[in-house]
Amino acid sequence: MKTLVAGWFSFRGMGATAGDLLARDLVSEWLDAASHRFDVALAPPFEGGVDWRRVDPSDYSQVVFVCGPFGNGPPITDFLLRFAHCRLVGVDLSMLQALDEWDPFDVLIERDSSRTANPDITFLAATRTVPLVGVVRVHPQSEYGDRGLHSIADDVIEELLSNREVARISIDTRLDENSTGLRTPEQVESTIGGMDAVVTTRLHGLVLALKNGVPALAIDPIAGGAKIARQASTIGWPVCFTADSIDLNALAEGLDFCLSDAGRRAARECAARARRRVEEIRDRFVAAVDRDR
Repeated sequence: MKTLVAGWFSFRGMGATAGDLLARDLVSEWLDAASHRFDVALAPPFEGGVDWRRVDPSDYSQVVFVCGPFGNGPPITDFLLRFAHCRLVGVDLSMLQALDEWDPFDVLIERDSSRTANPDITFLAATRTVPLVGVVRVHPQSEYGDRGLHSIADDVIEELLSNREVARISIDTRLDENSTGLRTPEQVESTIGGMDAVVTTRLHGLVLALKNGVPALAIDPIAGGAKIARQASTIGWPVCFTADSIDLNALAEGLDFCLSDAGRRAARECAARARRRVEEIRDRFVAAVDRDR
């Protein structure tokens, strides 16, 4: 006989969180280490488990419900009725009713209840981090007329990142109105500087990334290239493409480079070169404005 592991990830549209899934995986590790046979009940969009509504309940002698708030109401009532013959174990649950009013568990190790409280079990879950990739998009630029290929650039960014195990962070550099809640240049630059890489169709997405040593995969959304391609060429940054000649394999290789140690070194070196040239611009500017003083 097997154990069925369930939680809010077992029900469609019930708001399963990262914490729920981390707790699920941790409990699965504990069961596996204890040599228990088990299935995990999953509902879309989660894949790889079983549907608790379709399995044969008699295959299971025990049900473990993991993580989250737990109360006496749908869909819990239907679930418990289907597996009424099973020993019921609750782990990491916040019980919504006092235990003297309702406690369906044979064993309850709660996160909090009317009886006690315990640390959330995800403190013990393995930490598996993924790269942070900032996505800095430009709005459609009508000044470039029919050379603007912004939707093509946006679509290819989606395709590039959709199957990557990265945490995608949208960053808006526009400050008169900002879609990501940033209000100052310092907030924008701090966010970009905290990324492992940036994918951008904005010139200052490229510049502020490199300035902070963050490799940038730049896509100029203007056919034939415009200011982004020109800037990348000027400062010697190699990972730049134009929207009318995008090759997805080349983009993938570019992102791999941006996420590598070599890419980070190249970003720092590129920024250092650019700063030296801007220092020359400063000197020319000061000489020009001082000329008639």
